Order: sequence, then C-alpha cells, then structure tokens
Amino acid sequence: MTDQQLQALLEQLTLDEKIGQLLQLAVPFFEGTENEGQITGPMAAMGITEETVKNTGSVLGLAGAKEAMAVQKAHLSKNRLSIPLLVMADIVHGYKTIFPVPLAIGCSWDLELAEQSAEIAAREASAAGVHVTFAPMVDLVRDPRWGRVMETTGEDPYLNSEFARAFVRGFQGTDLTGDTGRLAACVKHFAAYGAAEGGRDYNTVDMSERQLREYYLPAYKAALDAGCEMVMTAFNTVDGIPAAGNKRLLRDLLRGEWNFDGVVISDWGAVKEMIPHGVAADEAEAALKAIEAGVDIEMMTACYPDHLRKLVESGSVDEGLIDEAVMRILQLKRKLGLFENPYRGADVEREKQVVFSEEHRKAARQLAVKSCVLLKNDSVLPLRPEQNIALIGPFAQNGDILGPWSWTGSTEDAVQLYDGMLAHTAASNIVVAQGCDIETAAEEHWQEALNTARQADVIVLALGEHSEMSGEAGSRADIRLPEIQLKLLAELKKMGKPIVVVLFNGRPLDLRSVVESADAILEAWYPGSEGGAAVADLLYGAETPSGRLTMSFPYSVGQVPVYYNNFNTGRPQGAPDAQIRYVSQYLDIPNEPLYPFGYGLSYTAFRYSGAKISAPVMPPDEKLTVTVNVSNTGSAAGEEVVQLYVRDLAGEVVRPLKELKDFRKIALKPGESREVTFTLEESQLRYHHSDLQFASDAGEFAVFIGPNSRDVTELRFRLEK
Repeated sequence: MTDQQLQALLEQLTLDEKIGQLLQLAVPFFEGTENEGQITGPMAAMGITEETVKNTGSVLGLAGAKEAMAVQKAHLSKNRLSIPLLVMADIVHGYKTIFPVPLAIGCSWDLELAEQSAEIAAREASAAGVHVTFAPMVDLVRDPRWGRVMETTGEDPYLNSEFARAFVRGFQGTDLTGDTGRLAACVKHFAAYGAAEGGRDYNTVDMSERQLREYYLPAYKAALDAGCEMVMTAFNTVDGIPAAGNKRLLRDLLRGEWNFDGVVISDWGAVKEMIPHGVAADEAEAALKAIEAGVDIEMMTACYPDHLRKLVESGSVDEGLIDEAVMRILQLKRKLGLFENPYRGADVEREKQVVFSEEHRKAARQLAVKSCVLLKNDSVLPLRPEQNIALIGPFAQNGDILGPWSWTGSTEDAVQLYDGMLAHTAASNIVVAQGCDIETAAEEHWQEALNTARQADVIVLALGEHSEMSGEAGSRADIRLPEIQLKLLAELKKMGKPIVVVLFNGRPLDLRSVVESADAILEAWYPGSEGGAAVADLLYGAETPSGRLTMSFPYSVGQVPVYYNNFNTGRPQGAPDAQIRYVSQYLDIPNEPLYPFGYGLSYTAFRYSGAKISAPVMPPDEKLTVTVNVSNTGSAAGEEVVQLYVRDLAGEVVRPLKELKDFRKIALKPGESREVTFTLEESQLRYHHSDLQFASDAGEFAVFIGPNSRDVTELRFRLEK
C-alpha cells in the first residue's frame, strides 16, 4: 500500500473510526475468543460498546494462531473498511520457550545470545499470530526493592544500551514486512520508570534533566537507533508530569529532538491515571493532555473514545493531531504487511513445529548457563557424580522458575533442579526433601529435611522467591530471603556439612546471612524453561560459571540505592586527611555493596598483568589503546569478562568514580593467555554538562581494567583540547 493509498484510507475514515484506531482493548472484548466478546465485571464499567470494539485498532494479550485468526476474521467482517487489528502482547523473555529473565540475560554479558533469545521469542510468537511485543524494557534501575528489576538488564547505561540494541535486532530483524517470523518491538517505559522513589511500583520519579539524560535516556535512544518501531510511556511522573501526558517528554524530546516517527502507546490505564495523579480533573482533560502530548494509542481506558469527538467539535483538540496518530498506526500496519495479509505469521501447523522446539530449548539452556553467577565457592563446587547429595528446599522440585512475564510458558514443562541433576548422577546419589515452602514450613517437612541432610556428603539448598514476589507490583521493603528459609539454612549449618545454596529469584537480595552459612552460592535467577538442566550443568562442572553481575548486591537494604557508578563526596571515606567520624559513611555497615557490579567467580582463576596505555596524552582527534594480559591460571577452561572503566578526575560537574566504557568476553583454556585490547576515543569521554551540552573536558582521566568494578588496575592519561 502506497503513501497515497494510506492517505486515501485515512480520508475515508469518520472521526469515530479514527478515534477507534487510537484504542487498544484486551482480548475478552473481541469475538472469536473463548469468551466470544462478552464483557463482564470491571470491563463492563468501561462503557465499551460494540460500535467501539469494531472500530478498535489493536488488541492486547492475544496469542495462539487459531484464536488470532478467528479474532482477526471476526473483526474484519465488522470493521467498515476492513482495517486489520494490530495484535500485541508482552513477549518479554520468551513466548513458550522461556529464557532467563532479562536481569539474568544481562548477567551473561553475551549480546549475541541475547539477540538470539529475542529472535526465538519472535519466531514463536509470530507463528502464534502476534505482531508487536511490549519489549525490550530498558529502564535503568538502582533499587532492588523494585519488583521490575527482573525485567531490566541492570544499573549501567552503557551496558543497558548494548542489550537494548541486541533485543531490538532480535525481535525485528531487518524486515518486518510479511511473514518474516519477526515482531515489531516496543521499547518501555519512557521514561525513567526504574527510578521510582522507595523502589515502590508506579511511584513518583523526580530527578534533574542532566541526570535523566546522562543515565536514564541512553538505553531508550539506543533502542530507537536500532530501529525500534514503538515506544510505551511510563506510569510515573517526569518533572512533575505523568509520562502519558508529558508533552515536553513525548513531543519535544522524543519526536522533536530524537526525530522518532513511530507509534507511542500508553501503558495499561495510564491515560486515565492522570486523574489520581492530580494533573487532570476528569477523563476529558486526561484525553486532551494525552493526545496533545503525543500518545497515539490509549491502552485499556476509554478516555479517547468517550471524549475526543467532543474535544474536536468544541475546538479544544485539532483533528490534525488525531490524523497524525492514525497515520502512524496505519503506517505500522503497512510495514507489518497486514493490509496484504491480515493473518500475518499465524499458522497452526508451523506453530506446532516451532513453539517449544528442541532447538529453542537448547538455546534457552545455553543462555541460562551463561546467566548464572557464582558468588561464592569455598572449594565445594563442582560436585562429583559419586557424592551423596541432599537436595533440599522449596525449589528442589519446583517449576516456578520461569519468572514474571512468562504468561504462555508452562511451569509443568520447566526442567526442575532435581531432574536436571539426575542427568549427571545416579538417582541413588540424590535424596530430596522440601524442608519448607517459600514462606512457611510444616513440621514433618522440617524433620524430613534434617534427616535427609544427615545422609549426605554435600547439601544443595535450593532457595528463593516465588514469582509473585517480584515483577510488576512486586516491590519488597525487606529483600532478604523469607525468614523460614534462613532458619532452614541455619539449622542445616549446625550439621557441619558443606552447603551449596542455589538461588532462584528476580532481584539482588541481602545475602549476608546466606554468605555466612553457605560454602558456595550460585545465583540462578529465574532461569527459564531449561533452568534446572542449566543449573545442574554448572553444579556438576559440565559447564563453568561465567555470569557477572549487572546490578550490585547490597550489604543491607539500608544502603539502597547502591550502585557502582556513584559520585564521590567532599568528605569521602578513606581520604588521607579525613577525620574518622566526619566523612560520608554509615556507622553500622560498610558503604560498599556485598557484591559489586561486574562480579562473578569461575571454576578456574584468571590473572591480569601488564596493563598499559599506548600514550600518556590523547589528542582530541586521536585514539588510545589500552591493553592487558589475561591468563587462565587454573585447571579448567573458562570465560572471563574483561571490563574497562574510566573516570574524569575533574569535570565541569561531578563525575562518577567509575563508568563502564567497554568489555570483552574471552574464553581461555588452562594455561592459556591472551592480550586484550581496548580502543578509547574522545567521544567516550563526553557527558552532559550543567548547560546540558554533551562534550568532554580537557584534563586528567583514570582508566581502570579488571574482572569487576572493584578489583581493577588503574592507569592515567590526559585529554588535550
């Protein structure tokens, strides 16, 4: 369909039909589903009529080729101009084949596998009739109390940007037109949703524009630079205005400064939520502010269909704004090839072949292996096949390891830890006991666990959060493991046997008491459909841990937010001339996190030596090289993530103590060494100054190179201007 044809189609639409294109409704509103379009309960309160439904432009939460085709067919028969629906869904870390949660994927530091995971998710979801995924979520986050940390890739703007690009490439490929097996991506949540005060979901965000641009905006921009087709607004305020009604954010920055010409959609109910936010007196004003700000699609509230017509007729809203929004939606439908084939991708037979295939499960297992982070190991791991193992804990035989946003995944199909371990040792070598549930315990289970542990050489204790304890609306003030699990660990510790703790969770936890009692700790996160197999591969040494943290683990929740790229103060702890008391510190805990950004252990050891920089001075139009020798000094093959950080020692505004600028993931055999080379150029030294100019400063810089943000070698150079 040409531009002229699209324009002609737009001109045929009545005002009500145009407004309908700006509405997204959930599956139960539509015919062709199991609910046959019957609106019940809270949905009826929205006042949605059949006339509204037949004009609606997109559907949320529809998946399954048969149902997708049935809904589309029924809609086309009722829509006057037969304009197809856009089918959208939350395909976040897999469709049916569930990959590790995004925070875990971030910890792989593997951009190729991240891209592959999105490509596989798109392949499965496309065959099931989905056109658009509400992913990637690229919100930078520094507060583990927020449940949605599991949906981001961490606390660093550079690394988040790299993963944003990888996910968009994976979902979209190079061509969305027709049956390509790809999805249009929708980056979210614009903007700064990860900075909600107190780590409480939907809460206020308040920060300077400089901080917004420096840390929170880069990953969204990276996704858009990679071609991301859609943007979802955040629930939170930005500079006192909810994102869904923030004209400066959406019109001025997103469309004006960044030249984004794709579709903007609100999050669920966010347009109407401007009323409780206190910036709209009623639904009419909410509709007015959203359309003026540039929200093209209103998700699951009826402010647009109920009020836009009157706002246009009264002269409060220029119909041209509606035309612009409709055209963007029609252009996306054209780009997806929906006018030629409204059933794009949906194929019952291909769905059977592609969804949850062996090939896809193998990829999920590989990424799960790479995502796990070994936090502690006092010569207990890897396990030996002949050892007698007591496998204890609420996750010993539990399929709830997919994590939030895995709505089409099956916990029944997930490989449990016990089953994964049976692939490495005889059943007679593993005795299983639950010990406790996630938050409670029965006396008989407690005693069974203690009796089981007495028979073992090593205790493997599978602990963590159930999936409802993280994700959206999963904020927690106490981020320790539930008390009953800590009690179980303490009781087992009294037996004096080696304890390996495997953690299944969606956020960094306060692990102090776990570290004190466990001999080894493997952070498995929510590892997905093949999680039990992947974890067992690591426990028995068939694979070597290579994951590295992309979010700091706090020593205590009282430190939060705690992150590696923080500022110094005028009275830093440890300064040569500082008084012991009058410095920036806690009196009762360290300033530093328990485990820093970039941290992770292996079954081998790596030695860094010979770090050097090519010249002491960087002219503004030249590059420097930073090199270091990395040697595998252990007895096992392994992968190391070599990390490069920079600090501007005297900026126009305060600069972080360290900023990640590059990394290399290398594989080394025992005894093997490799020289790792980084290229550093002036553009990497730029930042937003007090006037928001993006530039670098002449002066001295420190370069840090090492295996994590804490254990580094420092070099110096000077930038000339």
